[in-house]
Amino acid sequence: MSTAQSQEPRTSRRRAPIAITIGIVAALVIAFFVFAGIYADIRWYDQLGFLEVLTTEWITRIVLFLIGFTAMALPVWLSIQIAYRTRPVYAKLNSQLDRYQEIFEPLRRLAMYGIPAVLGIFAGVSTASRWDSVLVWLNRTPFGTTDPQFGFDIGFYVFELPFYRSIVGFASAVVLLSGLLVIATNYLYGAIRVSGREVVISKAARIQIAITAGVYLLLQAVSIWLDQYATVTEQGSLITGASYTDVYATIPGRQILSVIAAVVAVLFLVTAIIGRWRLPLVGAVLLIISSLLIGSLYPWVVQRFQVDPSARALEAPYIERNIDLTRDAFGVADIEEIPYEAKTDAEPGALRSDAATTASIRLMDPAVISPAFRQLEQFRQYYQFPETLDVDRYEIDGQSQDTVVAIRDLNLEGLNDAQTWFNSHLVYTHGYGLVAAAGNQRSSDGQPVFLESGIPSTGDLPEFEPRVYFGENSPDYSIVGAPEGTAPIELDYPSGGEGEPQQTTFTGDGGPVLDNVFTKLVYALKFQSEQIFLSDQVNDQSQILYDRNPIERVQKVAPYLTLDSDTYPTVVNDRVVWVVDGYTLSDQYPYSNKVSYSEAISDSEGVQQPLAFDEVNYIRNSVKATVDAYDGSVTLYAWDTEDPILETWQKVFPAAIRPISEMSGELMSHVRYPADLFKMQRAVLGRYHVTDPVTFYSREDAWTTPLDPTQSQATALLQPPYYLTMQMPGQDQPSYSIYSTFIPEARGSNSRNVLRGYLAVDSNAGSVDGEKAEDYGKLRLLVLPEDEQVPGPGQVQNTFNSDPTVSQSLNLLKQGQSDVINGNLLTLPVGGGLLYVQPVYVRSTGETSYPLLQKVLVAFGDEIAFQDTLDEALNVLFGGDSGAAAGDEEVEPTTPDGGDTGGDGTGTDTPTTSDSEVQSLLNRARQALDDKQQALQDGDWAAYGAADAELAQIISELIVLADQGASTTDTPATEAPSTESPSNG
Repeated sequence: MSTAQSQEPRTSRRRAPIAITIGIVAALVIAFFVFAGIYADIRWYDQLGFLEVLTTEWITRIVLFLIGFTAMALPVWLSIQIAYRTRPVYAKLNSQLDRYQEIFEPLRRLAMYGIPAVLGIFAGVSTASRWDSVLVWLNRTPFGTTDPQFGFDIGFYVFELPFYRSIVGFASAVVLLSGLLVIATNYLYGAIRVSGREVVISKAARIQIAITAGVYLLLQAVSIWLDQYATVTEQGSLITGASYTDVYATIPGRQILSVIAAVVAVLFLVTAIIGRWRLPLVGAVLLIISSLLIGSLYPWVVQRFQVDPSARALEAPYIERNIDLTRDAFGVADIEEIPYEAKTDAEPGALRSDAATTASIRLMDPAVISPAFRQLEQFRQYYQFPETLDVDRYEIDGQSQDTVVAIRDLNLEGLNDAQTWFNSHLVYTHGYGLVAAAGNQRSSDGQPVFLESGIPSTGDLPEFEPRVYFGENSPDYSIVGAPEGTAPIELDYPSGGEGEPQQTTFTGDGGPVLDNVFTKLVYALKFQSEQIFLSDQVNDQSQILYDRNPIERVQKVAPYLTLDSDTYPTVVNDRVVWVVDGYTLSDQYPYSNKVSYSEAISDSEGVQQPLAFDEVNYIRNSVKATVDAYDGSVTLYAWDTEDPILETWQKVFPAAIRPISEMSGELMSHVRYPADLFKMQRAVLGRYHVTDPVTFYSREDAWTTPLDPTQSQATALLQPPYYLTMQMPGQDQPSYSIYSTFIPEARGSNSRNVLRGYLAVDSNAGSVDGEKAEDYGKLRLLVLPEDEQVPGPGQVQNTFNSDPTVSQSLNLLKQGQSDVINGNLLTLPVGGGLLYVQPVYVRSTGETSYPLLQKVLVAFGDEIAFQDTLDEALNVLFGGDSGAAAGDEEVEPTTPDGGDTGGDGTGTDTPTTSDSEVQSLLNRARQALDDKQQALQDGDWAAYGAADAELAQIISELIVLADQGASTTDTPATEAPSTESPSNG
């Protein structure tokens, strides 16, 4: 043997320990990374006070994994072992099987243990993912009402039936896989031989296969029996739930098939004893034929020849069940329907009895005015405001005031090249202040009227902690806190003028403490930043704040809830808190129609992605959650105390949810009826406002939500609901509400954009500690008569766009490279009819421009008005005196004294200006534009500013002339008013 050959084994022996060592080190590294993630989660939940949620979920998952693993691996392993150990010792095998055995035999032991283990792992993971359904089954709470078909409590379908069906399905999979592996093992070792047309099976194989088949068919019998109950939750062609065909054909058929399957299962068990396959095989064939005849053909015959010819009469009782239980499941059963004979004539003084409502009409569109907040209140490039602002209300000087609010949050991208790790995670750690503007007011130049603004924050709102460490746009993580006496390094807020920026140090309890080397190392790995471990600014008092988005934060501590797509900030008890609405959902409520959650809540304010659990037929706003903007503390309040699903989860997590009695009156005054729940309910009421089965079947009076008229028609986005303070018919005084409108369901070219319904819900929860206002959540539906053609939002917007006077004025506003933005089109039930109000904003095309409210469009019936202020527009619309004042009545009009302020409400004012005056101003405007362009090219900013001021003055004069000289001709405008959406503005 050569020297090289003798050294080769030695080299291999030396390499083996190295490979083992590398493998061990790699395993330890992976294990440490896994442990680091687990440890970080424990610290996060423990600091927040919700460790019970994490440990309960983990323990349940581990237990279920072990159960699933054992329930799959053990039967499969036993089946393979029994088949192998009872194999024929001297079986005659053909050459092909001999080769298979030669290949398989070296791997036999690995396969006999590996196959069950792999299947067990998959089964364990699948079972562990169902931890929530297991917990609700163990802690289920009765609903107290029964289904009309079988008489079971609703909780049986919501909690129990899905659990039982999943158990049967899992067991069936175990038995089926075991049976297939038994057959394969017996065939491989000669217990099953195929000789020509003859199949020879050994006695041991026969017994094992027959018992396995019998058990499988028994499970199928149970599954088919449970399937009959599922008919009341399945979606049919007409309704959700058991229809006539289901009750008289499908359900009896499944009962018969279940019995047949059980009988065939017994025949297989008998075969295991007597050894004759004829009876069970004949029974299996009969089962298949019966499933085709009884399970499919017979229901089809009943539906085609009995139900279809008389469907309206035969299906009426089941449609009535569907209507009643759908309305119950979506919380609209107690809706108050009010016939509303809407007037269409705008008479003088018509709004006198609605003075409180008109004074609160919101002119500031939260989807439009965000650029105004940015330009007027951002102050520094490292602050930002969201694109769409929120709506809230505060009591100011004893009066409830609707407001548009937003948090001044951080924007680290604004730091540009100063976005170092030190600045991004240690210095710029929090936003500052809540900015609020009056919803119904505007300044003389169209800016918002701020009720709370500035840095430091000042205004009419109660004093509050302005620092926002937890917001919708907070950095992924910040490290805060320091020992007492240490110089602060966090930027608190910038000082104006020549003052130095103010510094601060976080003093709350907002995140895990980095008090040792190990914890620092864990979070350095979690965020892949060695700076956390190495920085000398990270000390024993440092806290790391992360998972800071309020919705994400609540979702982690309440994984059993589906959260509203929008959260909003409010001042409560001297703190800024985020309010998050949580829902409990189900898709197993009997006879309730299933609605796509993501589709129902999508509109022009946002298109939602489908959820994993998207088709639902039961919803409750069960929890109100708050997230403290300073320290991130999360509090869950049980809002719907009668929701059985919430009661079930309270048994699972008894310490996680607080009773409603602990809610302060100040928090009560700011919670609201959630928008996503309202959208779901309006989607249901489009059809289910009809309670007569015959009418429902014919869909004679189906409604739909209109498209947003301010959006491009190509987008086909629904008009969102709006929050307003108003007085609905049936109310004694105005209340904070959310509303939406209905038009007839579209039928191609026959669809009409006329109002058929107006839905509103009282969103004011009151201000008493722990007590909801009596009318909170009261749904009111105004039903308009079909013979009255009250214009819908689309018709009104079209009227605004096509009116010659409005078009002329808007075209003048567009001069000087300005954009005209139509704000939200509001609808209010006042004056005995429906009043439409739309603010109109003007925005120049410069980078630092923002929209200014310049005009207000109003409509009542077929009459419209277009004025500088809402107060003026209402007076013009209602014959010179509306009888009520709007919130912007104190704004000085831009029209000179003695000038005509507008039309008579019909859009046909008499012109008072000559074409020569207009042309002269247009010529001056053209020259001003040329001067601006030339100044820009020359870099002469003084000349540029002078030309820009001149252009602004010209535009103001043109607006005055347009108001004074509205045309009475029928000549169409050369350019329709912009319907540009806020997102494009």
